[in-house]
Amino acid sequence: MKTYLVVWFNSDGAAPSEVNSRLLSLGFKTVKGNYDFVYNWGSKKVSVEAILNLSDKVHLTLKGLNTMFKLETVDNKS
Repeated sequence: MKTYLVVWFNSDGAAPSEVNSRLLSLGFKTVKGNYDFVYNWGSKKVSVEAILNLSDKVHLTLKGLNTMFKLETVDNKS
């Protein structure tokens, strides 16, 4: 499974490089295309609780940076 992340920046917020640094420290990788980052869970199925836990970590990591984000978790086989 993979969780994709899109980040919307605000010109009054943190620099994109700072946001990138923080998200990489959570285990996200940068990607090009429709999404900005991806978190690879590997081949294991993950629970909603685990996804919410990751979502909470993203929220705390981006808190105060004046950004918005969207997460989408999909099965690799879909």
